[in-house]
Amino acid sequence: MATPNENVEPAAESTTAPGESTTAPGESTTSVDPATARAGYSRRRLIGTGVAGVGAGAVAGLVGGVVLGRTAPSPEIHPGANQRFAGKVVLITGATSGIGRAAALQYAAEGGQVGFCGRRENLGRDVERQIRAAGGEATYVRADVRDESQVRQFVDTVAERYGGLDVCFNNAGITVQKPLHEYTANEWDDVLATNLRGVFLALKFQIPHLRRRGGGAVLVTSSSNAISTSGGKAAYAASKRALVGLVQSAAHDYAAENIRINALLPGTTKTDFVRRLAGAADLPDVAWDVMAAQFGKSSVPGVGRLATAEEVAAFAVALTSGDFPYATGAQMVLDGGKTAYAG
Repeated sequence: MATPNENVEPAAESTTAPGESTTAPGESTTSVDPATARAGYSRRRLIGTGVAGVGAGAVAGLVGGVVLGRTAPSPEIHPGANQRFAGKVVLITGATSGIGRAAALQYAAEGGQVGFCGRRENLGRDVERQIRAAGGEATYVRADVRDESQVRQFVDTVAERYGGLDVCFNNAGITVQKPLHEYTANEWDDVLATNLRGVFLALKFQIPHLRRRGGGAVLVTSSSNAISTSGGKAAYAASKRALVGLVQSAAHDYAAENIRINALLPGTTKTDFVRRLAGAADLPDVAWDVMAAQFGKSSVPGVGRLATAEEVAAFAVALTSGDFPYATGAQMVLDGGKTAYAG
């Protein structure tokens, strides 16, 4: 299974033709050639776990109780009762699904006024309604992080609606996975424009609002691929490693103004985006659960499972709270021990 943004959530909001990004840059996603994802890298990795290509008969067997081995249980994440973000304005890119969506819900549950973007409007409106139904406050704005004018409008709209900015979680991203020489120039440019330039644009328009506020916290979603990666991810890994450098430099630019800027490096996360990347979108949930569990056991030598969107979001929420005032310019890894493995 691929390990893209291991913030892997769909950033591209729409399905696209082969060779294009499967998600929209307004969100945290990844792009991939669907044919490649189904027949190539991710399938081969899953075949190695013995659960790829699960058909109707195999699914029936699983439902009937076939056990492929124990896997570490996923934790239940509950937003803190401390209301750490009461009176705070939180802005998130790529929050219509996956990690971004989970973060929006958690920030709102802790009292934050949440403004978020993404290109999949139906999902964005759903998240907005869910937060408001729970008594929280949220505003969805459709925006593509590749488009400078849309990023500016998104940031300014949220700041004007709520009276400023306090926390920014720049989480949108995509990927295209194939051997380097098979990338088209447009594919390469699209990954870099979304993952790297999109964060630059977001910061460019967020920083003035944070300065007027007297400080704030910014978190950028990079990836464990910034530390250790594998074949087929040249564009993705390059963009995510570049984000670490961007964060380190920007942290020095604004530390004296009480603006903390850090990078979050998550490992592979069990989201709908990763499910699509693995070619499992059309499989029954039980088959996907087995595929994900077996992949986690074989590829995460520490914890032995994939991350959940909720636990990655909880880490992001904690890092941008007031609990870590001395942390800036840091690379915060949350990958279950994957990059610590020397094998």
